[in-house]
Amino acid sequence: MTSRSVFFLLCFMAGITCFSQKNPPASGFDEAGSDAKAIQIADQVMENMGGRKNWDKTRYIAWNFFGNRKLIWDKWTGNVRIDNVNNDQTLLLNINTDKGRVFKYGQEQTAPDSIAKYVRSGKGAWINDSYWLVMPFKLKDSGVTLKYLGEDKTQDGVEADLLQLTFKGVGNTPDNKYKVWVKKTNPMVWQWAYFAKYDAEKPNFIRPWTDYKKHGKIYLSGERGDRDLTDIVVFDKLPDSIFTDFARPDLSKYPQAK
Repeated sequence: MTSRSVFFLLCFMAGITCFSQKNPPASGFDEAGSDAKAIQIADQVMENMGGRKNWDKTRYIAWNFFGNRKLIWDKWTGNVRIDNVNNDQTLLLNINTDKGRVFKYGQEQTAPDSIAKYVRSGKGAWINDSYWLVMPFKLKDSGVTLKYLGEDKTQDGVEADLLQLTFKGVGNTPDNKYKVWVKKTNPMVWQWAYFAKYDAEKPNFIRPWTDYKKHGKIYLSGERGDRDLTDIVVFDKLPDSIFTDFARPDLSKYPQAK
């Protein structure tokens, strides 16, 4: 028996989740209110998406949100660039400090009230758009309560375990609820449902979460049915000017993470 097999056997005999040691919850995760089986599945998802270590090492992620916004996110510093596709608006902000700059109507905006409004709107866009991309990495996030709802099938017939996410005082919409289908073979999120209110019986939508591709050391999915995330790229290095210069960058000049 290999050392890895012995490790998993000892974990099983001790009644603990092996992956949890590699994937500690974020501060504020509702571990006491969450189901042990749901936590175990969340840890398996993290492992199959590339692992917590590789997720933490991933720095720059760029993507196009439904053809409306192009975002570049520096996970390490909290810097975010948002270029609106349909007009000249560009937001350069930091999601940790809530500070930023705004380019609109052909010039940088300088009125404090306008800057505050646009930065607040930009942070809301980042919260929404990034969740559509990296939600599987955030199953044990701050404020999340994770429940196991049993076995189910996705709309395309894939056997899955069904998880429920509710939230306690976090984000812009803490009353939301999500259901997440994690396929049983090679556990990864394969479908999700969104509920605007946690006590709603019917979801606002159900969408696939498929077509995974490896980006750097992690796996990301852009397939959401009739509305997809595109131009997904992970970088190890990008110049600081990405987050300081309003001129829209040509990301094809920079090597993708391997």
